Amino acid sequence: GASMQQEITLAGEFTFDRIDESSDLIRLDEALRTLAEMDPRRSQVVELRYFGGLNNEEIAGVLKISENTVTRDWNLARAWLYQQLAGSAAN
Repeated sequence: GASMQQEITLAGEFTFDRIDESSDLIRLDEALRTLAEMDPRRSQVVELRYFGGLNNEEIAGVLKISENTVTRDWNLARAWLYQQLAGSAAN
């Protein structure tokens, strides 16, 4: 079968050009698990946006929070994930 290819841009120039590479998937999964332990709501925002394909208005409805909170959570989670993934890529 065809492999799933998807570009994910977390912040700045850091991207996963091929999400199906196992090392990238492992790093992303570990970072998302850590985020979920630290801040479950921000983790949900990331999951709903990336994997669920929802926009901010839809995420706000699902989580019963304001769109401004979704935007803030998204920006903070994205910055945190960028730091985690850029740091693990350098190690």
